[in-house]
Parts: sequence; structure tokens; C-alpha cells
Amino acid sequence: MAQATGSINSDYRDWEWSADAGERARLLQSPSVETVPKSGESQGSGLGATSALGAVFIVVNAALGAGLLNFPAAFNMAGGVAAGIALQMCMLIFIIGGLVILAYCSQASNERTYQEVVWAVCGKVPGVLCEVAIAVYTFGTCIAFLIIIGDQEDKIIAALVTEPEEAGSSRWYTDRKFTISITAFLLILPLSIPKEIGFQKYASSLSVIGTWYVTAVIIIKYIWPDKELVPVEIPTSPSTWMAVFNAMPTICFGFQCHVSSVPVFNSMKQPEVKTWGAVVTAAMVIALFVYTGTGVCGFLTFGASVDQDVLLSYPSDDIPVALARAFIILCVLTSYPILHFCGRAVLEGLWLRYTGVTVEEDVVRERRRRLLQTVSWFLLTLLLALFIPDIGKVISVIGGLAACFIFVFPGLCLIQAKLSEIQETRAISWWAQVSYGVFMVTLGAFIFGQTTANAIFVDLTA
Repeated sequence: MAQATGSINSDYRDWEWSADAGERARLLQSPSVETVPKSGESQGSGLGATSALGAVFIVVNAALGAGLLNFPAAFNMAGGVAAGIALQMCMLIFIIGGLVILAYCSQASNERTYQEVVWAVCGKVPGVLCEVAIAVYTFGTCIAFLIIIGDQEDKIIAALVTEPEEAGSSRWYTDRKFTISITAFLLILPLSIPKEIGFQKYASSLSVIGTWYVTAVIIIKYIWPDKELVPVEIPTSPSTWMAVFNAMPTICFGFQCHVSSVPVFNSMKQPEVKTWGAVVTAAMVIALFVYTGTGVCGFLTFGASVDQDVLLSYPSDDIPVALARAFIILCVLTSYPILHFCGRAVLEGLWLRYTGVTVEEDVVRERRRRLLQTVSWFLLTLLLALFIPDIGKVISVIGGLAACFIFVFPGLCLIQAKLSEIQETRAISWWAQVSYGVFMVTLGAFIFGQTTANAIFVDLTA
């Protein structure tokens, strides 16, 4: 009889990098997720406190966000409703598969965060690449959030301030660069400096409600449209077969919850792969309905003339839409510090590993380094957001990285996990799983390469 034993990087030398892994794992936990120590670190049962229903809610919250504003434009790029929905459905299979793979590898490696799982299962080089990718992804997302703030504030100010007709008479306090900067300095920077961010969990819950409200407004505005909202043209098919792939960055950016999924899985009362499969399937179906509702209704409302940020297509004086803009600003204000926190924690882990200093030895200089990292991160993202006015250009770049988190790294983990099994014979199921992992890596690499090349040579050079 064939015997299989999990032996992922069982050589002690493969684990030398993780002397500080526990602390860095705790640094990257979501503030709304309660986890327990690893087996062997506690005398308890090793079970978390999150129910399956609670895990569904957390995963949905992690997936939904300001990225939904770009979905109507993604349907336009894909060539219409049919192409957009078909693309989402095809990708959803692999999105759910990636989440299940990460849970399986988390159990096999006994690690509790995304990057630690990649480190343990795939080794040092993929682990470092994963951490760098997380840092770049969170950095780019912070830029996108600042651009969104500017977009929504422009419309709100336009509704509140009556501008004279003469050219060049705009008031200085209505200038986009000023409004973004003052909001960032007064609200975002103070929230980004603290070492812990658990205090933001209540504001984050309110921002989730705001996201649902935005979807409801877009759907209602399509069902009962204003007289002045008449779509110019509604594409029914993609201009070329390659045009469909232009919508992939938005879909990947929207559904990417994989980085935060590993701590959620380990926080469950019954962290079993089978239960987790049902949890993420339910969560992704809910997210699918929200994104599809927003994308379809926003696209059909404005057609080919829809903006990259769909809320910009609505009139400035529309009261329900103005409230939606305020909710989006709140969502971004609470999400920026959380993403910065994750990026900062990854950079801190890379720094400690590079210098060979443990957390305990570096406590004195931690505060000074945290302030320097936070201010540098904040100023760079703000500067780039002031001169990149189009959120679509940023999403086209970071959407490719999201594909790596959804497809490439889970695929690599599955391949390495299966290759590490000690078996007398290779069953058909073993070959099927390895083949699936290879396909995921290939698909993710294609999406990353295609979207990144398109972003560099088309969007960023335009």
C-alpha cells in the first residue's frame, strides 16, 4: 500500500530563517482575527475562536473594497456583460482553488500567515519574492486609495462650492492636490504611525457597510435612472480576443483576499480544509454577486463612456451618490493604515532577517525605524498619487501582482507540497494535483506578464 508522509522542508537548516517567524506572523495578523499560538506553543486545544459563518463574513470583508469602483470599466474593457461575467466565472474556480491550497499548505507547514507558508513550503527564494511582492502590492494599493480620495473629494467639493464661470478662477482650497494632501496629513498619517491597529476594527466595519451601500446605489440608479443618464454606446463583444485580458487586473485586484486568508483559516474553531472549502466558496459567491451587480449595472448605465472610477460618471449634486462617495472616503481612510501596517511589517521582517538581529534585541530602535518607514512610505505614496490622477493606471499594475498571490504562489506551494510527500507509488490524483499546480503557476505568470507589460507600454507611457 502506498504510504504518504508530509515532509515539507523537514531539514532543520530549512527552518533556520524562522527563528523570528512567530513574531512576524503576529505582526501580520488582521486586527479583526483572533488567532492562537501554534501547536507546541500552548497547552490548549489549538483551536481558534472564529465560527464558519464568521469566517465567511471576514473573507467577504477582505475581498470587497474600493476596487469595485473599477468593475464597470472592466466590463467595458472585456467587451460587454457576457464576456465580463464569463471571465469572472472562469477565474473564480482558480481563485477558490488557491484559497483551499493555502489552507492545505498552512496545515502541512504549521504556519499562520501567507508569506510564512510560502517560506516554509517553497523555500527561501520564493519566500523573499513573496514578501517583496506583498510590500510592492500594498504600496501600490495605498497609492490607489489616495487617488480615490481625490476623485471623491473633487465631486463633493463641486457640489458644495459654486465656481464662477471665468477661466482660471478656481479657489486654492478646491485644488485636488491640496485636498488630497490635507486629508492625508490630518487623517491618514496619524492613523498609520501606531504600532498596533486593532483600534480600527470598528471603523473598518463601518467602511464595509459603506461598500455595500455603494453597490446598492449603483444598482438602484440603473433600475430607476435619472433622465440625464443615457449611455452613449454599450459594447456587446470585445474588440479583439486579447481585449478580454485587459479586465483581468481589476478582477484579480477585487477578489484578492488570499494574503489575509491564511490567518482567517487558522483562527477558525475547526480549521479543516473541507470546512474551509465551503467557507471560501460561499464568500467568493457573495463577492461575485456584489462585483457583478456593480459591474453590470454601472456598465449598462453609462456604456462605453463609463469612467475608471464609476462614481465619477454620476452628477456631483446627486445626494445618494454623494453619500456613497463619503462612504468610499471612509473606507479608504481606514484601509490605508491597515495595508500600510502589513507592508511595514513585511519590510521590518526583511530588515531583521538581513541584519540578523532578533526582535528582542532591536526593541530600542524599533520606534525610530517605524517612524522613518511610516513617513517615507506616506510621502512617497502621496507624491505619486498627486501626479497619477487615473486609478485605472495603478490597478493595471498592482492587478498583475494580485494574480501572483491568487495563482502563482499557491500553485508553487501545491507543487512543492506534493513533491515533498514520500510515496511508494504516484497515484493519478497526485499527478492531477501537480498538474493543477503547474497550470495555476502558468496562468498566473501569463496574467502577470500580460498585464504588467500592458501597464508599462500602454497605460504608464500614455
